[in-house]
Amino acid sequence: MRISEKPDRDSRAPVNAERPGSPGALSGPASRKLPVPPRERKPALAALALLLVLGGALATTLLVVRSGDRVTAIRITQQIGPGQPIIPAAMEEVQIADTGIAYVDYRHRDEVAATFARVTLLPGTLLTEAMVSRDSEQSGPGKVTLGLALKPGQMPIGLQRGDHVQVLYVPGSGRGTTQGKVLAPSALVENVGSSETSSTGLVSIIVDSSVSPTVAMYASSGEIALGKLAGTG
Repeated sequence: MRISEKPDRDSRAPVNAERPGSPGALSGPASRKLPVPPRERKPALAALALLLVLGGALATTLLVVRSGDRVTAIRITQQIGPGQPIIPAAMEEVQIADTGIAYVDYRHRDEVAATFARVTLLPGTLLTEAMVSRDSEQSGPGKVTLGLALKPGQMPIGLQRGDHVQVLYVPGSGRGTTQGKVLAPSALVENVGSSETSSTGLVSIIVDSSVSPTVAMYASSGEIALGKLAGTG
């Protein structure tokens, strides 16, 4: 009877040995990777981010709350030039949100009526204290208000109260070779109206008392013209 020989145990590979190409086997550069250090946490940055979020939320809440607070202010309804008085008819009461800007309260309108515009005030302007002055260089001592009756062509179209004009002498046709000249380089327009019986335009201007007699003399003969200065309204 033939007896089969058993294979030698030493020639077999160990049961637990990893075979080349198996998933658990490490080879090449992968087997030489350095251990990855644990990720460092930065609690200071996290806390700063949280504070920024909370600060933004608080600011938004404050704006929403303050937007519900209403205050009264003075809104200008007519153009007022520098140096002109702020008349009661040019003021109206408005309710606005309290934004922290120091607008003049409508309760002080009587005090404002005793002041003068420091700058040109356009309709719709919300008045602040920086826009008014107790004194006026345009209508103070040494100034005279003159009324002029001008024909078409002697004053610009659209002239308004608060504009600054140049007062010009324009010789009539019977003056020969007499040339025109500037009587007042800058005069403040106090009022603008129109005549109900003619096409004459009525204009009140404020000029220096030193030139007022000359302006009045030429105005009586119809030899006055007004030119609006650029950038004054």
